[in-house]
Amino acid sequence: MTAPESVWGLVLAGGRSRRMGSDKALLVQDGETQLSRAVALLAEHVDRVFVSTRADQAGDAERRKFEQIVDRYEDMGPLAGILSAMDSNNEVSWLILACDLPNIDDTTIACLLEQCSADHPVTAYKSVHDDLPEPLCAIYRPESRAVILSFVEKGIICPRKMLIGADTKLLTQPNPGALHNINSPEDLAGTGIETAL
Repeated sequence: MTAPESVWGLVLAGGRSRRMGSDKALLVQDGETQLSRAVALLAEHVDRVFVSTRADQAGDAERRKFEQIVDRYEDMGPLAGILSAMDSNNEVSWLILACDLPNIDDTTIACLLEQCSADHPVTAYKSVHDDLPEPLCAIYRPESRAVILSFVEKGIICPRKMLIGADTKLLTQPNPGALHNINSPEDLAGTGIETAL
């Protein structure tokens, strides 16, 4: 198993953050937004990093700091960003990372790249809660696009369901807390994360 020759990063920052009530990409941890932290982390490991955003978010001050891929699909959740990235370049593999993972660390990204399988369309971690795939910290190889589209044709747009049904290489997380996400104000309690700079 070897990492692909070229891997680009995509930080998913196009969500509507309905449960949080404020933009999760702009939550601040140690003086940095969650978005800027995720971009900086990926930049240490991959050739290029892009931010996935909706068209109505593309002009905001924080997202403008980075190269963007604007969603080409509507009402598809995270899949809109993943497919839009593949549409922009389907000759590289994409390391997809959600912007709402405050504990994501260097070791988790490095391990994902080191153990990426050339024999599977997607390499992802198993959830520490139920052993199901974690689709928003995963590497999608070029051949995964056809797999994804086959699910879309069946009306399935949930990335986790896709990875469950696909030939996904599943890894054990080196840091069990790294993929804990934040979805609501209650999740912020005791984290030191703030809603504004």
